[in-house]
Amino acid sequence: MNRGVVRSPLLHSEDWWAVWIGFAVLIAAAFGLVRQVPKLQKWTTSPLDAFQHGASFSPDQSMIVPVVLTGVVLVLLFALAIRFLGDRPLRFMAGFGIVFVLAVVSYLLSRQVQVRAYGLEYAVWALAFGLLISNTVGVPEWLKAGARSELYIKTGLVLLGAEILFTHILDIGGPGLFVAWFVTPIVILVMFNVGTRLLKIPSKALIITIAAATSVCGVSAAIATAAAAKAKKEELTLAVGLSLIFTVLMMIFMPWGIRAMGMDVHVGAAWIGGTIDSTGAVVASGAFLGPEAEKIAAVVKMIQNVLIGVVAFLVAVYWCAKVEREGDDKECKTRPSLKEIWIRFPKFIVGFVVASVVFSFVLMPLMGSEAVEIGILKHVSVPLRGWLFCMAFVSIGLESNFREMAAQMSGGKPFILYVVGQSFNVLLTLLAAWLAFGGILFDRLVL
Repeated sequence: MNRGVVRSPLLHSEDWWAVWIGFAVLIAAAFGLVRQVPKLQKWTTSPLDAFQHGASFSPDQSMIVPVVLTGVVLVLLFALAIRFLGDRPLRFMAGFGIVFVLAVVSYLLSRQVQVRAYGLEYAVWALAFGLLISNTVGVPEWLKAGARSELYIKTGLVLLGAEILFTHILDIGGPGLFVAWFVTPIVILVMFNVGTRLLKIPSKALIITIAAATSVCGVSAAIATAAAAKAKKEELTLAVGLSLIFTVLMMIFMPWGIRAMGMDVHVGAAWIGGTIDSTGAVVASGAFLGPEAEKIAAVVKMIQNVLIGVVAFLVAVYWCAKVEREGDDKECKTRPSLKEIWIRFPKFIVGFVVASVVFSFVLMPLMGSEAVEIGILKHVSVPLRGWLFCMAFVSIGLESNFREMAAQMSGGKPFILYVVGQSFNVLLTLLAAWLAFGGILFDRLVL
């Protein structure tokens, strides 16, 4: 009698492998097995300067070897995941090599001083390289095998969870919570209604993905929400592309506008934190206004990032309870059970939440603030998450085709949805920032 092979979802799910790899890195860093992940430095004339003077590397030591070792470790970890996911590890490793090289080049270009001044972060370069290859010479199958955008970014989101420390949330307190959590659900609801009722965009999955990218945290929220709503890859790419374009523009012009208007720095910083989609762009934009503004902007964005998991869960429930019961999909025709919602829920969000709780309430008291925030997060988690996100953007570009993206535009309606939604988001967040940080609803912060 032949017995069927039982495939455990814990070992045969991309979401769970993102959790295991993320946890493996964080545990290794907590026990001192990994002390530093290389991060390319700023450079002016010679690109080789980007590989010098790492934070915990000796001043005369090149970071070329550590960067290569980072790629080797990552390819081995992900190849193990690929093996359990049923794909061919060797073909993945070949494609990964090209993806990682393009990520290094993208990072290198983004670290050039003049390029940084224009706000052209690694995400823009990485996506551009991927799109250029995809829409000119095409992407061979072996290269596509290494373009695992969702696996890379899901793993990065688990690391991001560790970086959301509740001590930081308490630093800003009520004002930060008000800006981050009051505006976000309103923007999502307004955009969803505009997209479905006014613009009548056929795909509700595309609408909710764009809404999440606009109101929460750009690509990270888009990935989580797209997974919960079963959005098509082309729809996710479109949402990511719109988010990146406006992130660059807002990062450059918002701090300039805040200074030109003579706006209170705390109000302006909260405004930046609540509206710019990318965490990295928020920090860079806030830095233009000074160290206090940088801290406020970053913490407001971190508080907003907490909603990634909440939004993904609520979308999973709503899609299973209502959206798919209205269509032809029989999966959720009956009243959804907890099991069905769990099946739909993006599992990497579990890792995101667990990492945040463990680092906030276990490791911070045990190891101390400096060991956690500097030793683990600043030196390991943050730079590694940067590499993962950069590879994800390269992969998104490689997986995307302009013709397929154009088919999702529905006469420009997704673009209109994003512009309308982001405009509403900017105005509502400005009001919330003034009420919370302008001394109206709360006492003014003293940092």
